[in-house]
Amino acid sequence: MLNLGLDILGLARFQFGMTTVFHFFFVPFSIGLAFVVAVMETMYAIKGDEDYKKMAQFWGKMFLYSFAVGVVTGIIQEFQFGMNWSEYSRFMGDIFGAPLAIEALAAFFLESTFIGMWMFTWDRFNKWVHTLFIWLVMFGSSLSALWILAANSFMQNPLGYIINQKTGHVQMVSFGKVVGNPQLWNEFPHVIFGAFVTAAFVIAGCSAWRLLKKDHVGFYRKSLNVALVIGLIFSLGSIASGDLQTRYLINNQPMKFAAMEGLYKNSTNKGEWAAVSGFDTKQHKTTWSVDVPYVLNLLSYHKTTGTVKGMNQVNKDMHAKYDKKFGSDMNYYVPTKTLFWSFRIMAGAGALFALLAIVGLIFNRKRSQLIMKQRWFLYILGLCLWLPFVVNTAGWFVTEFGRYPWIVYGLLTIADAVSPNVSVASLLTTNIVYFAMFAIMGLVMIILCHRTLKAGPDVENTDGYSAGDTKELDPYSKGAFNHD
Repeated sequence: MLNLGLDILGLARFQFGMTTVFHFFFVPFSIGLAFVVAVMETMYAIKGDEDYKKMAQFWGKMFLYSFAVGVVTGIIQEFQFGMNWSEYSRFMGDIFGAPLAIEALAAFFLESTFIGMWMFTWDRFNKWVHTLFIWLVMFGSSLSALWILAANSFMQNPLGYIINQKTGHVQMVSFGKVVGNPQLWNEFPHVIFGAFVTAAFVIAGCSAWRLLKKDHVGFYRKSLNVALVIGLIFSLGSIASGDLQTRYLINNQPMKFAAMEGLYKNSTNKGEWAAVSGFDTKQHKTTWSVDVPYVLNLLSYHKTTGTVKGMNQVNKDMHAKYDKKFGSDMNYYVPTKTLFWSFRIMAGAGALFALLAIVGLIFNRKRSQLIMKQRWFLYILGLCLWLPFVVNTAGWFVTEFGRYPWIVYGLLTIADAVSPNVSVASLLTTNIVYFAMFAIMGLVMIILCHRTLKAGPDVENTDGYSAGDTKELDPYSKGAFNHD
């Protein structure tokens, strides 16, 4: 077992990557669903249309499933810092602890408190008050993401710290600089908009499959319309925020940006953009490429002139900057193929989502039956319910693989962050256990969502009671203690 070419660093990285990718399936999904459900319930509060209330309750069930799985996987992810990355925890504890503490004490408590209020108080509060509960849940979820991203942004672009000369660890000197990090405010809108797009197209995809079966046509057409409007708005918002974030990387993380664009050599003033390319990563060169002139400059600087540093030049610059501290044998090249294709998946999917939303809204116009006749489009939309999860994973790959070899950019390498007391055997065992656990949780989540869809929106599940229960069973009612 110990002679399979496995090593501690590789297994620790795989375990954290596996845990984070699986957790990140559900975080954007639950944040986005909270928003979409809040919009649906707000429409009910404004219009008084019971269909919107039924929509909020129905899609809210999927939100609850995703929230539960997201909490469990998040707890498992936090285990990683003590299990496999204790040196990172020691180095980053003073910085990482503050955002995580605020996330738990403020954002998560807000979210978890009002999710309970929202679940069990249908028809017990004024509809506007009840709508407020789900908006507070959505706000708490977004706030949780903000504080997690604040910690991650420090790892990408350390600010507001000093190195403690006694311990050699980072020490916070400016909380304002940590939360005001430009990396955070470029990253946060892109993540949140992506979350809204995720939920919108999952709902759109699920609705499309039910429309193919002609099941509750009115309900699913309304759901589809709300989802596609949200999907269109935030697809465009995601493209715009992604552009801002990508342009920020040109100077902040030039190696990541060059890999995303497949540049080993410095670009010319002609600004050729590689639509597709082949790479020899061992020789650090591009073997073939289909280029479009001036597009790279337009994307990078919003003008036709300018140049971008290639990976070979950035590698030389980083050796000149860091050799004194980290040695001349460091490899600063990132996984080029992963970043290049992940970036194109994100960009292409953003445009595809916007196009699908526009076409879907045209087909699904009020008083038109066109959507029901375009079965080919419903099949495409149904299959695309899985695409947001692929896109979110691609985005995570770009963000995290693009930081290699750093775990904290310019301060701590990945190799120096691993726990000193873990073994190949223990890591292999926990990898297998976690993988099995995640597979089971994912399967259960899919089964529950499928059962919910099959059961349909007419299943009673309001106010915490089953269909046959009545409000006289309330334990706080006047007759609660009357045994006659």
